[in-house]
Amino acid sequence: MQTENSFLKVENLSKSFKAGSPPVFEGINFEIERGEFVCIIGHSGCGKTTILNVLAGLEEATDGYAYMLSREIKGPSLDRGVVFQGHALMPWMTVLQNVAFAVKSKYPDWNKSQITEHSKKYLAMVGLINAENKKPSELSGGMKQRVGIARAFAIEPKMLLLDEPFGALDALTRGVIQDELLKICSETKQTVFMITHDVDEAILLSDKIMLMSNGPNARIAEIVINTLPKNRKRANLHHDPMYYPMRNHLVDFLVNRSKDLQIKGSAGELDGYQPVLVCPGLHTPITQ
Repeated sequence: MQTENSFLKVENLSKSFKAGSPPVFEGINFEIERGEFVCIIGHSGCGKTTILNVLAGLEEATDGYAYMLSREIKGPSLDRGVVFQGHALMPWMTVLQNVAFAVKSKYPDWNKSQITEHSKKYLAMVGLINAENKKPSELSGGMKQRVGIARAFAIEPKMLLLDEPFGALDALTRGVIQDELLKICSETKQTVFMITHDVDEAILLSDKIMLMSNGPNARIAEIVINTLPKNRKRANLHHDPMYYPMRNHLVDFLVNRSKDLQIKGSAGELDGYQPVLVCPGLHTPITQ
């Protein structure tokens, strides 16, 4: 059972899509504390999005459990906000209406004035207050993603789940939205679980980085502690002496070790395997 101190805990999670076929992932175990920003990285096909969907209550695991605040996750909830790879906006609604629709779902007793004021607060946070009357067709890709982020934050979820929300954006737009996300998370102490393929993005945003081996039979192999200062900025990130040891460790894992673990997992050599907690450049592994 889950310990009371954990904000979120995943126990022995596995997922198979067909009977008799090997699981996409198995034996997934991790914990997230309140206010932590956690990124998960792994090659395509290792089940990252499926894990996120289980946490969102959009999909059921074949085996294992996921708990949030000592309650098992069963189905979607407004306690968990999701930002998908696509913006998922309703095209017939304006920017403000898209956000207000979510707010009304969370706070059905609020009047129109309260809903509008609350929605505008979060549009201002992502720099879109002047675009509130535009429809999605009038927005750039980056602006659409900002609306999705504002909508997710506006329902004030206990946990935010992000599925590669910036992957389709150009580097400049991605950087701007990353800065906005860091600022909002700092202000709200938001708990975040985010999928990314971008090593630098993970180092910039996260407190911990979970590394998955290749699928099928994918596992969380390492949990990397981000030792860079909390107030890090994109502009000077690469000047920190811990930046390159951490980046090199992440890249080396993705290029080499994830494949080795896939071979061992297919051969049944990883039964009972637990992820290693590492701190690149300082000491590795860390005794738990």
